[in-house]
Amino acid sequence: MLAFSPVHDAVAAAGAAVTWLSDALAPLTGGAATAAAIVLFTIAVRLLISPLTLAQVRGERRRAALAPEVRQLQQRYADDPARLQSELFGLYRRAGANPVAGCLPALLQAPFFLVMYRLFATGEGGGGLLDERLGGVPLGWHLGDGFSGPVVLVFGLLLAALTGLAWFSSRRAKRAAASTGTVAGTPIEGPGAATLGRLIPLLPYVTVLVALVVPLAAVIYLVTTTAWTALEQVALRRPQRDSIDKR
Repeated sequence: MLAFSPVHDAVAAAGAAVTWLSDALAPLTGGAATAAAIVLFTIAVRLLISPLTLAQVRGERRRAALAPEVRQLQQRYADDPARLQSELFGLYRRAGANPVAGCLPALLQAPFFLVMYRLFATGEGGGGLLDERLGGVPLGWHLGDGFSGPVVLVFGLLLAALTGLAWFSSRRAKRAAASTGTVAGTPIEGPGAATLGRLIPLLPYVTVLVALVVPLAAVIYLVTTTAWTALEQVALRRPQRDSIDKR
């Protein structure tokens, strides 16, 4: 396999970090040290990008606050799409609401997931991490590699947790859209918003589908990062946290 140097270097660095964490945790966690190291490594990365997540939440709230004005513009320029887009961009610019700011955390996480997948799917990071185990199941094991008692138990618990988290995120997205009249800060009456409104609550379940085909180590990552996202939703997206917008 051809190695793209920056990705290869990142995989090697991630492998070294996970190995160091695993060695440090071994006296406390025993055979689950590497799995625990993945969890801590994932949390460390999510903490690193937390300023971007906070910026995303602020942007969503600013766009939600602009929803009534956006609806007025949509009604006024319903027959002039070009003028509507110009007016909308002007409105967002004056309010300091960047429509694409919410993409940044997801874009930053994508390379991290790629690195983790390469690390545990190919062993590129070295250190024999693929051979480490959780509950008797190798971290490089795919669900399609075969079923046994430990495989069903470990994957079953993780997939159940991931499905529960997806349900929670989906339900919260529906409630947020109903209470604010927006989807991710965009008015639900806008062009294409009906399709977006139906799609957004389904997106969390894509993670469950991904977990069916990636190695166990990547499933552990998915559960950890999804749980972290759910906690962020509770902590940062509560309506009463108006202080975020005032800062």
